[in-house]
Amino acid sequence: MQQTDSKVHSPAADASAITSPAKQNFEVKADVPAVAKSVSGGLSDLAVKASTCRLCSLSQERNQVVFGVGNPDADLVFIGEAPGREEDLQGEPFVGRAGQLLDRMLAAMGMGRNEIYIMNTVKCRPPNNRDPKPDEVQACNLWFEQQLDMLRPKMICLLGRVAAQTVLKSDEPLGALRGRWYDYQGIPVWVTYHPAYLLRSPGQKQKSWQDLQALLSGFQKLN
Repeated sequence: MQQTDSKVHSPAADASAITSPAKQNFEVKADVPAVAKSVSGGLSDLAVKASTCRLCSLSQERNQVVFGVGNPDADLVFIGEAPGREEDLQGEPFVGRAGQLLDRMLAAMGMGRNEIYIMNTVKCRPPNNRDPKPDEVQACNLWFEQQLDMLRPKMICLLGRVAAQTVLKSDEPLGALRGRWYDYQGIPVWVTYHPAYLLRSPGQKQKSWQDLQALLSGFQKLN
């Protein structure tokens, strides 16, 4: 995997950065090169194929497939569970309020969206944002596995209970899955809260910040 010049920076903030509106509009670094690498063509082709998927009932109500966004050559991939309303309308993961909080979390780590890749385990929005059903997860796994295989990141961060249970094939609650490293096909995996959960439970943001510090520390050791 090719490297860019500005993958990781020392964290310039603490837990308050996750909640501070001033951190939301961080600048995207101009020295990061435009993404035009060999993997991008493969991902683009896969996204086109996925856009017409009819493998499960979610395809009947969606506005569009939400495939993924970010640097296809990124070493760090964030994975959520499924698109929400705004994501379904815009065709991009994490663009609503939860996405804005994720941007602040990334900024607190010294990162921007142009340095990482963001995707979901399921590409279509479940009605009323319910948890994806097992058959929906299984159907979308066709796209998920190909997408992750093309990305070949050095590290994965799973956002929330559903994503963690799906990828790790576990029925443990999120509280039990946090705080330790896992392996997914040879890739180190870290688990933390979904930004949407943090919006509902702001008291957990301190724990989330601890998770992000551990993630960043582990990531820096790989580079």
